[in-house]
Amino acid sequence: MLMDATRSKLKQGRGVIEQYREYLPVSESTPIVSLDEGDTPLIYSSRLSKRIGRGCDVFVKNEGINPTCSFKDRGMTLAVSKAMEGKANAIICASTGNTSASAAAYAARAGISCVVILPAGKIASGKLLQAFACGAKIVAIDGNFDDALRIVREISERDDFIVVNSINPNRIAGQKTAAFEIVDVMGDAPDFHLLPLGNAGNITAYWTGYRQYQSRQRSTKLPAMIGFQAACAAPIFHDRIINKPETIASAIRIGNPASWKQARAAIAESSGAVDIIPDEEIVAAQIWLARHEGILVEPASAAAIAGFFKCCNSQEAAYSFKEIPEGRRIVCTVTGHGLKDPDVIMQRMGRVEPVAATVNDVRRAIGL
Repeated sequence: MLMDATRSKLKQGRGVIEQYREYLPVSESTPIVSLDEGDTPLIYSSRLSKRIGRGCDVFVKNEGINPTCSFKDRGMTLAVSKAMEGKANAIICASTGNTSASAAAYAARAGISCVVILPAGKIASGKLLQAFACGAKIVAIDGNFDDALRIVREISERDDFIVVNSINPNRIAGQKTAAFEIVDVMGDAPDFHLLPLGNAGNITAYWTGYRQYQSRQRSTKLPAMIGFQAACAAPIFHDRIINKPETIASAIRIGNPASWKQARAAIAESSGAVDIIPDEEIVAAQIWLARHEGILVEPASAAAIAGFFKCCNSQEAAYSFKEIPEGRRIVCTVTGHGLKDPDVIMQRMGRVEPVAATVNDVRRAIGL
């Protein structure tokens, strides 16, 4: 009897749907497709906190610890579960990488087909490998992400596919659970929340989650939402479509975000801001976070950390931390693991030349 109870509990899993069912559009009849996503660490950073001083605390929400190593899994579990509830046989997505990896994994888990449309030559190898290994049908196009999403929209109107990009409201609903987790751990919402800004679904989701928790008296305040775009892929910052967005941060290389309007609303309603970060500062922040906190993130994730540095140091920042009151709490979301997009760091590392297998040669190599 005890074994049966244990087996039942293990089958149920944790996952964000089971954890936050009352806040999500599911019922007892919804088949839950989960890989035990969520419950990612909220890591206190003493070194980032020292950048501000004045008793402020800075935390890193590490979403790279999700099953496919990005925040996309939070929304994908709900999107695929609802697709299964609707008896879908196939899902489809456009992707800069993380969505494709997550969609393919959850489709495999559900036993349905997955089609991925992506821009040729623009996807990090780690992400493409994940989608391929999980059995997705991958179609590369001669275009960018915005072209891929346009094609996905058109295909879904004519054929039997469920779109699992963030235009699917279930994606946003699942992703808002990250805000719930932050409040549950901290005991209240932070004062500021910084995150990368690509297709803009995540900032929309976090803001939705914070507002929902406050409306249920689970928190007493709302954070200012501050999003960061790459300097040459910044349609929301410039308030115009970027036809040919370019950045090493492939996950935010988007010129016409699907959740543009909702992101603008989140920024305005929270008294937040949107700002831009050049690629060289993104890479510097990626390396800094790994070397000072041991957290390896993909370049797009590092936009949040580079943005934090800008808020601390630059007079030109859209939002300055130089004047904020003492004791404020700041959360920086890093959205994906560094091993998903290692090329930039690999290029900087260079070749590791071997030395003779003797103690003296090794001691010389390490400077002793």
